[in-house]
Amino acid sequence: MYDYLIVGAGLYGAIFAREMTDLGKKVLVIDKRDHIAGNIYTESVEGINVHKYGAHIFHTNDKRVWEYVGRFAEFNRYTNSPVANYNGELYSLPFNMYTFNKMWGVVTPEEAAAKIEEQRAAAGITEPRNLEEQAISLVGTDIYEKLIKGYTMKQWGRPCTELPSFIIKRLPVRLTFDNNYFNALYQGIPMGGYTKMIENMLSGIEVRLSTDFLADREALSASAKRIVFTGPIDAFFDFKYGPLEYRSVRFETEILDKPNFQGNAVVNYTDSETPFTRIIEHKFFEFGTQEKTVISREYSSAWKPGDEPYYPVNDDKNSELYAKYKALADESGVIFGGRLGEYKYYDMDVVVGKALDAVEKYKDQ
Repeated sequence: MYDYLIVGAGLYGAIFAREMTDLGKKVLVIDKRDHIAGNIYTESVEGINVHKYGAHIFHTNDKRVWEYVGRFAEFNRYTNSPVANYNGELYSLPFNMYTFNKMWGVVTPEEAAAKIEEQRAAAGITEPRNLEEQAISLVGTDIYEKLIKGYTMKQWGRPCTELPSFIIKRLPVRLTFDNNYFNALYQGIPMGGYTKMIENMLSGIEVRLSTDFLADREALSASAKRIVFTGPIDAFFDFKYGPLEYRSVRFETEILDKPNFQGNAVVNYTDSETPFTRIIEHKFFEFGTQEKTVISREYSSAWKPGDEPYYPVNDDKNSELYAKYKALADESGVIFGGRLGEYKYYDMDVVVGKALDAVEKYKDQ
């Protein structure tokens, strides 16, 4: 009999398992995939740590979280500075003075602010009602049309006028030449890849892969006093109220016989005609000098049951549906955690904090 059956060997599950094991609890970790680390799984290809399920850059302002993950991996000094490609024109991201200079030829912050204000006033937006209006009020019409509209439409599969304004609010806009995407004190990539970090977290802990909890729920549930579930909350309850919506992502990955394809880890394609949203060149997350390179094109797509769920669609309809599942969860005695278990698009540092908080909450129960 285990104290905890932890469903999912990703970041949340690995931290919960590590901490409870160190507190003397007996835990079993299972995962339906044939590998640990969930969506932060990295695999070595041509000596390059490839982010199999999309790029993951660790960043946080929480010193407790940074020191915790530092126990299991040494992080490099990678800084996320994406480039936007609009029909062959290259722009710096996030929006900063390099972006404004390229777009309008402005040189000073005052000139950039005046240009944004001019376009905001011309659009006549006072209270933004959707993503389009929020974006124009933040950065003006030109930047919205070239660098936001097409990319966002591809990412979410619907026009910006049908998306809530809060999605764009987290995007930094700076009247400086700072092109560090994240406003974070601590940032980097684990040297040797995320899989190695999760391996270190799970050291000495029993893990069973290729084990589907939902396919053998009764027997697996009987093996433990309590369950920690990090999969989709609606699937746990057999989609009783219907499925929650997600956006999914499809990847096309290539090994190229050249040392450098695009000169940057992340290049976003912001026009609506290019079918993919971005290209990741994995070696540049770790300052790679290999003779070959590995790239992944990312295609955002509608989700259907059987696909990998990536981005929760946190609109009113799905938020109301999640509230119903949350009520069932609260009555179940099961601990739901992580991006899928809580139906929220968490950054990794938030997942770490949530897992540590859950350990603190349940350690004496």
